[in-house]
Amino acid sequence: MTDLQDYLNDPAREALIPEVRKKIDELGVDGIYYQYVSITGRIMGKTIPAKHWERMAHEGMQTWLGGVTNVFADKEGNLIGFAPNASELLALPDPDTFCQLPWNKRLARVFCTCFFSREDPDRPEEYLDSDTRGNLRRIHKEFEQQHGMHLRVGCEPEMLWLKPGDEHQPYYETTKPYAYHIDQFEQLSDVWLKVTDYATAMGLDMIQGDHEDAPGQIELNFQYDDALRTSDRLTTYRQLCAQVAREHGLIAVFMSKPYMGMPANGCHHNISLWSGGSDAAVSLVDSPQPGMDEVFTYRTGGNNEFRDENEKWLPADVGRWCLGGMLDHLDALVAVGASTVNSYRRLNDTGMWAPVGHSWGLQNRSCAIRVSSPDRFEFRCVDSMVNPYLMQTALLKAFDSGIRNQADPGQPEERNFVDVLNSGEPVKRIPTTLRDALDALAEDDVIKSAMPGDMYGIYEWYKRDEWNKFIWETSDWDVKTYLDCLP
Repeated sequence: MTDLQDYLNDPAREALIPEVRKKIDELGVDGIYYQYVSITGRIMGKTIPAKHWERMAHEGMQTWLGGVTNVFADKEGNLIGFAPNASELLALPDPDTFCQLPWNKRLARVFCTCFFSREDPDRPEEYLDSDTRGNLRRIHKEFEQQHGMHLRVGCEPEMLWLKPGDEHQPYYETTKPYAYHIDQFEQLSDVWLKVTDYATAMGLDMIQGDHEDAPGQIELNFQYDDALRTSDRLTTYRQLCAQVAREHGLIAVFMSKPYMGMPANGCHHNISLWSGGSDAAVSLVDSPQPGMDEVFTYRTGGNNEFRDENEKWLPADVGRWCLGGMLDHLDALVAVGASTVNSYRRLNDTGMWAPVGHSWGLQNRSCAIRVSSPDRFEFRCVDSMVNPYLMQTALLKAFDSGIRNQADPGQPEERNFVDVLNSGEPVKRIPTTLRDALDALAEDDVIKSAMPGDMYGIYEWYKRDEWNKFIWETSDWDVKTYLDCLP
């Protein structure tokens, strides 16, 4: 039986197909976005009239394989990842992810699982290994089967709300850079309240928010959950922020570092491993519910395997081994969590809350990994441009390595690495350029195994080309510094 046949023969999925039809009719949905996730975390796909739901659920949507690389070309003009004559991918909708769009109720979205096409000459009906979302689901399942634990993640997506620029400058600020000031937060209340409304209608249980340290910088948090659901929700959050920006004539900025000398847009990942627990849909909206139960489902309860009840702060053995695994593979993890050239503006602007040290610590924000609570770790190297599906998969591989090898993370770091760096004392730092991080990833077979088949080669090609394009450009700084320079 092929992967596609196995997927289509799932009785639980088959039972949901008529339930989606009922929801389509109940909500008056006319069109559906069939969406999948690219190598960078961008949403790709097509819209198809809702009247074709049953056919699409069984036959799927075909589109060009290059969609997984955003249909981008490299510096030499070659389409990244796939030749022009490559077979098409086949995307099958996951019915449990169906949800109406609150800003246009004639439309809904559904996430898809991707396969090589039925006609592919080499791998017909196999899972598409460059499908980052499907890959996370499969590797997470393998991890659960091997270790009896699953990953839960809570993320902290910071972003900026800026006004579009003109011929004088590319953007204008909306608020002053005052963290936690209610007055600054209130100035953007029309924006973040609309975000909260849309997010709640799409299954995000919003729990808190504040104004952060940069102009127009807002952080809104939603309840943590298992790795796949959190990744879906972060992706959805970025989509709906872009919609709110359009409605308010603003720019939703997830770029890591638009400003130097001010804190950047981090997306700290708070991570923990759990055994047991149960899934239950939470009531977030009035009837009729605008999506399937899974969209509104969260996992609660169970046993947090990072917690040692006999310790105030230090994690249990499983947690220590996972810390050791992360540290053993930290530079490669940074290549996934800080995935753009601009990401390293953040990691180089020391003193602005970004991590510096290749280490872990208890409440130490200058470390790459902060034990922020005795039952979870905060991976601080991640920014808001991250592909969360890739990030969670890479973390699972680091955890697997740490547990198997009982990796020792050593003692927690107590020094402030910013002060140490400024003193001139040698410091083991995390990578400071995308090139260095990609070089580390190229040498790390454990983290590369989070990108099976074609995926690693595609990621390397895409990101190495991004670096090469950056180096190829002469910047304003180059001109200002060297134009009239006499050697």
